Amino acid sequence: MPLGKEKCRGKIARKESPVAKFLQQLWDDESGQDIAEYAVMLAVILVIVVGTIRLIGSNANNVFSNVGSAIQ
Repeated sequence: MPLGKEKCRGKIARKESPVAKFLQQLWDDESGQDIAEYAVMLAVILVIVVGTIRLIGSNANNVFSNVGSAIQ
């Protein structure tokens, strides 16, 4: 029998290296997918919040300046 192969229930199976097994487990693991989706959602929400603050911030600055001028 060639090296690196073993008989397994009538089939010839290759022995995989630990690195290949680890990479296959990483490829098959879908738990990180949720984290990526949450990261994308957070990025979209942050873009919306920052854009809204910048838009309202400039208008609010004008309002406070007008109020300050009117009080003096």
